[in-house]
Amino acid sequence: VVNGDRAKMSAPMEVVVCSDSSGQLCNCAVYELHSGTNLLSYRGGNTSARSLAVLNGEHILGAQIGKNYINVWEVQRKDQLQQKIVCPGIVTCLTTSPNGFYLLVGIAEAIYVWEVSTGRLLAVLSRHYQDLTCLCFTDDSSHFISGGKDNLALVWSLISVVQVDPSRTPEPRHVWTRHSLPITDIHCGLMGPQARVATASLDQTVKLWEMSSGEMLLSILFDVGIMSVTLDPCEYSLFCGGSDGSIFQVSLCSSNLRKDKTFQSDCEGNQVFKGHRNMVTCLSVSMDGTRLLSGSHDETVRLWDIQSKQSLRTLSYKGPVTNAFIMAAPANMFVPDSRPAVPLPSFSRHLNPTDHGEGPELGAVCLRLGLNSQGSEESYLEKAGKLYSLMCSVTDKSVFGDGENSKVRVSELEEEVKTLKKINKDLYEFSSQLLTKPN
Repeated sequence: VVNGDRAKMSAPMEVVVCSDSSGQLCNCAVYELHSGTNLLSYRGGNTSARSLAVLNGEHILGAQIGKNYINVWEVQRKDQLQQKIVCPGIVTCLTTSPNGFYLLVGIAEAIYVWEVSTGRLLAVLSRHYQDLTCLCFTDDSSHFISGGKDNLALVWSLISVVQVDPSRTPEPRHVWTRHSLPITDIHCGLMGPQARVATASLDQTVKLWEMSSGEMLLSILFDVGIMSVTLDPCEYSLFCGGSDGSIFQVSLCSSNLRKDKTFQSDCEGNQVFKGHRNMVTCLSVSMDGTRLLSGSHDETVRLWDIQSKQSLRTLSYKGPVTNAFIMAAPANMFVPDSRPAVPLPSFSRHLNPTDHGEGPELGAVCLRLGLNSQGSEESYLEKAGKLYSLMCSVTDKSVFGDGENSKVRVSELEEEVKTLKKINKDLYEFSSQLLTKPN
């Protein structure tokens, strides 16, 4: 039986990760999605809204409410708070890149970008005019979206943000200004730079955008403010959490879908989930698209069957729910003796750490891709950025043209890819030689 349990536990599974503002029971907890069994509880402090994330499947990060630090746990060591990342101010939101390389933190109106492997602060983006409310990465880690109380949603290319050239100020790729009140939540679909992005706002609307072009595809007006939003994996439906506790399901497969519409239930797949007694601040859909998870200020987390709209399970907390999402359980989450492959470094609070006595640790080797010293020749980052811009614009016929021009352009891109692969291979070999070189 023991061996059977271990085999079952080691198989891929979906889990629910939740936190509430009180922190009385624990800071955050992990539950098995279908049975509701409590698997892990992480203790110490309490986590603010939109500020709980899993880093590279090895660490859990949660920003302390009203404080200027982030609590960190190793995923399998639930009983001991491992580390605190001290930040330059109170954290309003945070996220990690899916590839585990970067940490984004919203502090007041600025976005702080850290490199996880070195702990270096790479950039501070001050393009918003009021406090940040949410941050979200694309599934390929190439772009991220920020939303704030200034009603703006900004799309950023990560390549342009982490460039080394100090003379250039990173600018967002798109600035979405169609909301009239603060952004409350952002959800990014699949397909990297070709993804569709949903933004929710207190202005009682949810808007759906095309990331590649920056165009607004759809705007839905509700009769209450919208506090959370998500898409199902196939992007057939949009789920919107209302300030009155309702959850609205909007069908994106309607035959007469107009660009601007008002939500009406029982109309071509549009439905309402009833059960919460206060605003719904968190929404997440399971990988198979059959279950919907919701967290609310009524101090409960609910699991719903999407087809029947029935509440299957309710988890009760001691305070308003601040974070609730479904994720695939990391492989080492239930292996007590496992340790992260690479321990987290100390995170710098300054862009130029050597000027503040925060130099790299003794013996550390820091490799950064900078501008080419040859002068006019394009750097690796510039070439990669140009290539990515072309890839992101494949829906625009003017980029490739027609017929023979298209074949020529494809050939040029293939050559560019080969060049970038060679640069990457050379850099890897150089790094390996440098790191393995005997003293």
